[in-house]
Amino acid sequence: LYGGRVSKSDLRCEAYGTVDEAVSSLGIARSLSKSTTLTKIIKVLQEELFTIGAELATDSSEYSKLLKHFNVVTSGMILNLEKLIDELNDQIILPRAFIIPGGSYASAALDLSRSIIRRAERRVVSLKEQDMLHNQLVLQYLNRAADLIFIMARFEDKDLPIESLTSQKA
Repeated sequence: LYGGRVSKSDLRCEAYGTVDEAVSSLGIARSLSKSTTLTKIIKVLQEELFTIGAELATDSSEYSKLLKHFNVVTSGMILNLEKLIDELNDQIILPRAFIIPGGSYASAALDLSRSIIRRAERRVVSLKEQDMLHNQLVLQYLNRAADLIFIMARFEDKDLPIESLTSQKA
């Protein structure tokens, strides 16, 4: 953002490209979800991930320009994610085991989105380690967003049997 050329393998490109991938996978989840509660949340997540993409695409030297024209990640956005996690979590029962994705198309798409967000989070950690992350809240947002998406997948399937991985030997 704001000019300049970088390699497609640049850490910034890797980070915002992965965020863009998450936005697309959330679009699949939104189109498949039967829950209006979740489709509204997904749309907000997609919009906020565009904000993150813009932040990640902006070099620190150009950050003041970004602030003039665009929103950035705020602590209020993170608090909202945490509120949603609590609200949805209160409506489901999680097993004490690893859940195998695929209870429904929508939950499978949400689980895929969650794993993509986790990859984006790892890419942003790399940016932070290279002192290339201007707004540290981006990392917190991605972490909480992945947790929310996990809960959303379970909420989508709350009326279905849960397939979980047991540790019993055959």
